[in-house]
Amino acid sequence: MMDFITTNILRNPPVLLGLIAMLGLILQKKQFTEIVKGTLLAAFGMLILNAGVGMLVNSISPINSAFQILSGAGSGTAEGLNDVTFTGTYGGDVGLAMFIGLLLHLLIARFTPVKTIFLTGHMLWWFPFIFVAAGVEAGLKGPALIGISAVFSALYWSVMPWLLRKYVFAVTGDESFTLGHPTGILSLISGFVAGKVGNKEKSTESLALPKGLSFFREISITGAVVIFVMFIAVGLAVPSSVAKDQNLFMTAVNQGLNFGAGLIVMLQGVRMLINQIVPAFKGISDKLVPNAIPAFDCPIIFNYKPNAVLIGFVTAIITSTILVLICNMTNVFHLMLIPLVITSFFECGAAAVIGEGQGGLRGCIVGTAVASVVMVGLVGFSAVMYSGTIQNWMLIFGGNDLSLFGIIANLIDKLLAVF
Repeated sequence: MMDFITTNILRNPPVLLGLIAMLGLILQKKQFTEIVKGTLLAAFGMLILNAGVGMLVNSISPINSAFQILSGAGSGTAEGLNDVTFTGTYGGDVGLAMFIGLLLHLLIARFTPVKTIFLTGHMLWWFPFIFVAAGVEAGLKGPALIGISAVFSALYWSVMPWLLRKYVFAVTGDESFTLGHPTGILSLISGFVAGKVGNKEKSTESLALPKGLSFFREISITGAVVIFVMFIAVGLAVPSSVAKDQNLFMTAVNQGLNFGAGLIVMLQGVRMLINQIVPAFKGISDKLVPNAIPAFDCPIIFNYKPNAVLIGFVTAIITSTILVLICNMTNVFHLMLIPLVITSFFECGAAAVIGEGQGGLRGCIVGTAVASVVMVGLVGFSAVMYSGTIQNWMLIFGGNDLSLFGIIANLIDKLLAVF
């Protein structure tokens, strides 16, 4: 039963969000037709959002792979260290830690002033995953490994969205939801820096463009152009990144179009999800967890400052790639780092939006640049720490809260393992 719930509900965001919407509407004693409509539209919204995110990831993954080839990554890292091989051995521990952690998380929301409910489905799995890996690296096993990982997961799901809420409110003007995503530390840094050096009077969303270039105000078009240019540059630097039977120019055109369409699909899903889940969640917060607010995936705020997302992505990829090359040339971490394309778009895109909310265009750029430096440091230190478990996975998906809190958990686990 627990495996069924874990696999088919907790790790299935459309079903999870649909059931949460249904529960909220039932608690509000809505009519049957409204319950059915709200449940299905919430699930549809999550499916559409996921489809858009999938299109974005598919568009930028080849760039990420090309960077791996260009940097020679793989020679300095151990083979077979990834989510599949680690889950094959410790998947049961991760599942138990997630289940217990969720119960603790709900108790925290119910009985403490920290009133957030973490609703980013896939991150309900990945945080116990990295905490269990941190415990394994520290030498923990059995009930201690599961229990400590569950506590760390519950604390993260509760505290980080709570810390982010004022920054999210500043962007959205809406206090009904917050962020539940590993962008946390990068967004907090970006927001803090932007508040100190930024200027709210000049927004990324009010950039003056010549009439002939006004189409760039549409995020899908701007995104398509950015990815097109990146593909051309990467294809020229790494010819093997384009299949022999494909033309570089047309590949870049197609990937740019896919990216732009992915943005449109993702943002439509965001709008549907907000329109359904936020009103439905009121029933849960009123009846079961008074005054609680939901914490969503980072694309939920992209629609509020779309220009900031792309500006942040470009700033992050340039800043972090330069720093990665420096680290690799100087062998700072004694392993080969890979430019963090995926983290630069999602985590730093969200950090850029938060920075924009605190300091306009300047805050967006400076805040994201500083966050990008931290991102590279985090991925380097965490990859070294996970040298016996999920190092290669962390090199691709780290540089964020997964890295930071994995490092913290590992240090605490090592102290606990002594006793």
